[in-house]
Amino acid sequence: MAKKILITGATGLVGTELKKHLLNKGYTVNTLSRKKGKDPNSFVWDVYKGTIDANCLNGVDAVIHLAGEPVADKKWTDERKKQIIDSRVKSTELLLKTIKSKPEHQIKTFVSSSAVGFYGDCGDEILTEESPNGYGFLAECCKLWEDAVDQGKKLSLRIVKLRTGIVLSTKGGALPQLAQPVKLFAGAALGTGKQWTPWLHIDDMVEMYIEAIENLKMENCYNACAPFPVTNTALTKAIAKQLHRPVWPFNVPKKVLALLLGERVEAVLMSNNTSAQKILDAGYKFKFTHLEDALKDLYQ
Repeated sequence: MAKKILITGATGLVGTELKKHLLNKGYTVNTLSRKKGKDPNSFVWDVYKGTIDANCLNGVDAVIHLAGEPVADKKWTDERKKQIIDSRVKSTELLLKTIKSKPEHQIKTFVSSSAVGFYGDCGDEILTEESPNGYGFLAECCKLWEDAVDQGKKLSLRIVKLRTGIVLSTKGGALPQLAQPVKLFAGAALGTGKQWTPWLHIDDMVEMYIEAIENLKMENCYNACAPFPVTNTALTKAIAKQLHRPVWPFNVPKKVLALLLGERVEAVLMSNNTSAQKILDAGYKFKFTHLEDALKDLYQ
């Protein structure tokens, strides 16, 4: 079993929780960030300059790669799109190049974040890991990202890619943004409201990364989503129910969203009806399979 893990993106929503869980389970955790932390196990890199403290890999058995610029927080200019892709692809290339440069390394496993955006907007079609790469900026970004990660196979690493949906947490990510209009009595479904939204409780997201480290049979890509995705309308209503707020009987039209978000509207209105069968078959046991239970736990 892996004993020492390197996490990139350890200051993000998932990385922060994951580090806590790993330490509680007796793992040693190295982190790789842009700024040096107080922890002696924190190391520094600069993806854009191509610099990295190679000591971050000393004694490490497995890498969990979460680093990447947030997708939806800023307007998608050409420059921003390049940053979103480069932060994922170049960071992966830098990690693998550094692993390759240390012939004495003992890394066996490389687990990377990816996203359900890989499939593009697919309406009601049920998406398995065998479904093709879709169209649009997010699909293109995920494809380049996963291709970069797959280069690790040449170094005889076991590669696992978790295609993540919306990670639900009250501490950050999409949920507080979705809940804000509901709290202000302005809750309404977006676009048609029929688009499928794959979701996952933060605890399951974290445990899934640990499962990917510990379960040596896991390989290649997995949809990291709860078994029952919901429509945007159902998600909005479920949040409103937990917050004891009403939902308006009309939806926010796509045109209005496009004015507010520009091209990012793609991320908000994409429909991904993902199947969790592969991760279930791998033996992963979900803590939360139904949205209502997940939200109840987060808001209690």
